[in-house]
Amino acid sequence: MELTHSDIKAAVARVAGQVRPIALADDGQLCLALEFLQHTGSFKARGALNFLLTHRENGTLPDAGVTIASGGNAGLACAWAARSQGVRATVFLPTTAPKVKVDRLHSYGAEVTLIGTQYADALAASREFAATTGALLSHAYDNPLIAAGAGTLMEEIHQRLSDLDTVVVAVGGGGLFAGVATAADHYGVRTIAVEPSRCRALNASIEAGQLVDVDIDSIAADSLGARRATELALYAAQTYNVTSVLVDDADIIAARRASWEDRRLVVEYGAATALAALRGDNPPFRPEPGERVCVVVCGANTDPADLTT
Repeated sequence: MELTHSDIKAAVARVAGQVRPIALADDGQLCLALEFLQHTGSFKARGALNFLLTHRENGTLPDAGVTIASGGNAGLACAWAARSQGVRATVFLPTTAPKVKVDRLHSYGAEVTLIGTQYADALAASREFAATTGALLSHAYDNPLIAAGAGTLMEEIHQRLSDLDTVVVAVGGGGLFAGVATAADHYGVRTIAVEPSRCRALNASIEAGQLVDVDIDSIAADSLGARRATELALYAAQTYNVTSVLVDDADIIAARRASWEDRRLVVEYGAATALAALRGDNPPFRPEPGERVCVVVCGANTDPADLTT
């Protein structure tokens, strides 16, 4: 698989007018890209739509519809995109998926199956379903069309912030990261890849120099809990101007609460992971004076009840 800047530009043209433009909260030095305001509550809508529209253009969208395994957000995006194209969506999730995400999937008209306790269990089930029904198998992050769609948000950020130095993004399997890093490097922008310390598929692969499996035990695992990063993500990390950093769960929790208390933004733990990289007494990423930084706040499919207690 390969991802190029041309793929991202093609995705920009394909999804134009069908996704919400990026909203920015800019205080001069630090900027937040509020992608949780996107359709379905996360950046995933971009990739899902690019994936389905490409298959529709190529005549490869089957009557059986599309199927996907997801921790929640990718399934939501797939179901939303499928509904917009008038096709069936069958979504497999681990039983640990947050109820708020399951309920929203049903609201989009998806057929939902909860199976196993980890993403890998749901992935195996979706592959079996695709093989037996002929449904188009999508993926939460490991597909160039998905990553290219995610990269469209970096194109929009660059249009608005042409003087940007650094973009900060959370990493799970690496679809968002690969798309953002590919577009960012094209414009000379550095990418900070942020992962939970107990959910570090990309960081561990960078250290090993090859893709490796990792254990998953993080509060952000529902959206960042990939055991293995993608080839696209590792290639981007090894090729472009990328710095990989880790944050602890306690810092993720604190960043999520701070986003509510300081800005009244309700975000999920995966989005708070990116914010956590700049917080605390000794943050893993400390911008230089005058460095223009944008943090991608990627999702808000969460139960806000614990933020007000």
